[in-house]
Amino acid sequence: MESLNLIVVVIDSLRQDHVSHYSEGRRVFRNVPACKTPNLDRFAGESVVFSDAYPSGLPTIPVRTELMTGQFTLPYKPWSPMYPTEITIAETLGREGYVSGLVTDTYHLFKPGMNFHKGFDSFNWIRGQEYDAYNSAPPTKKRTDDYVDERFDDRWRRLVERFNANTEDFEAEEDWFPAKVFSTAAEWLRKNSIHKKVFLWVDSFDPHEPWDPPAAYDRYTSKDYMGLRIILPMGGEAKDWATEEETDFIRGLYAGEVSFVDYCFGEFYAAVRESGLLDSSVVAVLADHGHPLADHGKFLKGGDRLYNELLKVPFMVRLPGGKPARDTRALVQFPDLAPTLLEIMGMKNDTYSMHGGSFLSVLDGADTHREFAISGYYEAPDRCVRDGKWSYIHRPEGQPDELYDLESDPRERHNLVDEKPDEARRLASAFGSYFRRESQLHIKGLQGKYELS
Repeated sequence: MESLNLIVVVIDSLRQDHVSHYSEGRRVFRNVPACKTPNLDRFAGESVVFSDAYPSGLPTIPVRTELMTGQFTLPYKPWSPMYPTEITIAETLGREGYVSGLVTDTYHLFKPGMNFHKGFDSFNWIRGQEYDAYNSAPPTKKRTDDYVDERFDDRWRRLVERFNANTEDFEAEEDWFPAKVFSTAAEWLRKNSIHKKVFLWVDSFDPHEPWDPPAAYDRYTSKDYMGLRIILPMGGEAKDWATEEETDFIRGLYAGEVSFVDYCFGEFYAAVRESGLLDSSVVAVLADHGHPLADHGKFLKGGDRLYNELLKVPFMVRLPGGKPARDTRALVQFPDLAPTLLEIMGMKNDTYSMHGGSFLSVLDGADTHREFAISGYYEAPDRCVRDGKWSYIHRPEGQPDELYDLESDPRERHNLVDEKPDEARRLASAFGSYFRRESQLHIKGLQGKYELS
């Protein structure tokens, strides 16, 4: 069997509904134009596209651990380094003669002691993202007061100031982080295509906040907006600090960031094709999670925001030749990716110790894999259990649980937990109580409590 190459592209904080292949060009927010992603759409047209692929342990670091090891992090592991005893896909492929590279601006991966470059032959760190300890001097070209006002406390002001210090010298589009990440990845491929077997992991932190796209991609905000350029929304309830116009502006900045990431991905994908490696490569493109944009009142991620805007992500696998391309409703979780990729590449024997299960049968045409998916933050008591149609959110004591019909109510506006208690109980019983910090199911108006077991 001819050896295959492997390319994995992880895009941080990319909502599924902002990829136009999934949204079919529909607006997500009434006052913000529909986000356009022609390059990801083109890739989707050559791939098996999953609409129900979910992280288990959130956010950034637990997700990367699941993807790289094939092991669940929920409920076992919080945000923490890659342990020396954990076996990564890079190490497994390295033992089989693969030359591997990691290219990323996700600075959490390369903070001291994090060890997420474990097993890679080369690793390229693109410095300066978000609050990376890159430039300790205050900004001199960007005025922090143009981005925050008296509503922002000192903590949020300092975060904006750090990002501005890291980015104030950006002028041309190639200075922005996605351009650097994808151009560096393309150059790595050009230089390493000489090897017989290559593995490249590309990890783009954008469209993670703060959102400050190049001017040419800031096309989703209103030209009539005259307020502050709020590139970093505060947490908590948006109504407590943001006007409707500011909320729409922030959402538009996010869409512009997505659009620019899509452009940079397109340039990279063209380079993959030009390298001659595409027809001998498996290419996976996915996001680690989405991002709440005050859909349910709050900006930013959090353990209590287990809705589509956080959990629904683009997830696509392109097989050599781009066939068979199709959309599937098969339910998969992130720990399933590593064993699938290894099985495709003839290394099934290296997957037996993994929590995840290969979904190669789905890539071959099947439409089922998992019956349920569970997601949550290790540190938070909230848990979300889904089966493709229903989403059940287990809340801590004193808060009502939630149940949504994802097919008829994808925006999750109508809590049916009291109307459909049997569905809530069915989903609650899908996973043992070990996954939860509390062992009660709360349904208003019902007599008694239901054990989650």
